[in-house]
Amino acid sequence: MELFNGRPGDCSGREEREISVYDCLDSLGIEYDRVDHEVAKTMEDCKAIDDVLGAVMCKNLFLCNRQKTKFYLLIMPAEKPFKTKELSAQINSARLSFASADKMLEYLDINPGAVSVMGLKNDTGNNVTLIADEDLLKDEYIGCHPCVNTSSLKIKTADLINVFLPYTKHDMAVVKLVGE
Repeated sequence: MELFNGRPGDCSGREEREISVYDCLDSLGIEYDRVDHEVAKTMEDCKAIDDVLGAVMCKNLFLCNRQKTKFYLLIMPAEKPFKTKELSAQINSARLSFASADKMLEYLDINPGAVSVMGLKNDTGNNVTLIADEDLLKDEYIGCHPCVNTSSLKIKTADLINVFLPYTKHDMAVVKLVGE
């Protein structure tokens, strides 16, 4: 694996959803580093990607309420355990569960395994609420997928919050997850 600055020089063979992320970030003037890789199947694979990227990929969970009327994208540190009860209490939404792949594709234009905050650019109807664990926001950089799980990006957390999210017209709810 090799670290590159910005988009690939040749985008042939790449999915349109990936290319559209590069187009979006470039148009917003957001700098990013990129590493291309095989799909990570083990924690060792993830660690190798993190090492090359120089940032830890965040854990991304696509959730919904019991009625399947509210949808959430939770981003949090990868090593932190997720407890639904802990999050439910903070966002006043009982009985959270994982949302369907169909809704993920419909709202974020992402398939399972590639969930990413970058998918919010596709949620023009604001159907998904972004929730971030406060510990994730303390790092200078955030690692995420460009809507595919064969590449990973490193972008400044400040650019995500101050440039990307306003562009997508999404707010961010910040929670404190202990994971115990």
